Amino acid sequence: MDSRIGNLYPSSKFTFIILIILLSMFVPGFIFQYMIFLFIFLISLFSGTAIKFLATFMKSIPILIIFIFIFQVFLIVNEDSQQIWAFIHFSQIGLMTSLTMTSKIVAISSSIIWFFQVTRVKDIVYALEQSGVSQKVTFVIASTIQLIPQMLNLSRTIADAQKSRGIETEGNLFVRAKAFIPMIGPLVLSSIQQIEERVLALESRAFSSKAKKTSIYELKKQKFDYIIMIFCILVLIVYIVWRIKL
Repeated sequence: MDSRIGNLYPSSKFTFIILIILLSMFVPGFIFQYMIFLFIFLISLFSGTAIKFLATFMKSIPILIIFIFIFQVFLIVNEDSQQIWAFIHFSQIGLMTSLTMTSKIVAISSSIIWFFQVTRVKDIVYALEQSGVSQKVTFVIASTIQLIPQMLNLSRTIADAQKSRGIETEGNLFVRAKAFIPMIGPLVLSSIQQIEERVLALESRAFSSKAKKTSIYELKKQKFDYIIMIFCILVLIVYIVWRIKL
């Protein structure tokens, strides 16, 4: 986040992500979309988040991709399906469909993962407030972004506490499920307690006051931010004009 790319204004990076998402959705084929993933990975190298980016991406997206490939290529029957064994078929149409679907998922998910890894939550909140968004809305957005990481950290803390008490938390699926059930109570109660503490903290900062708020933290748009935004808008306009003329 402390790199030159990470220090860009959130709206500049968001405009770039919107461009990536739109192009990924509407550019035909799948080669361009997979190239976007390589491009995002290259940017993450310059951002200093390459290892974290790959770790986050590999934990979730490949499972979904494999699932789509299996269903589209081997299970869904198409016009060109050739039976391999019982209900298992091979389809060239299914293969092309799966490549098209997964390429869009890879491109969009990788760009979103990169955005949240190089953009601080406080920067997003500040940019939204400066653009005129209500503080209540920005608080909901910030809380939603931070919810999953906070719950994961809390669950790890509870799991470590259970280990110190001699409760077995590692092993096969049955052992893990058995250890997970006692975690639900402390996890829910701790979350409720954190909500109460957060409400008190907000009230101490006059969150509900209608007076104009001031902020010590400042984030200014640089010249490069405007260049990126103008470039993204121009690329989108050129692509729309090109598609209309086809």
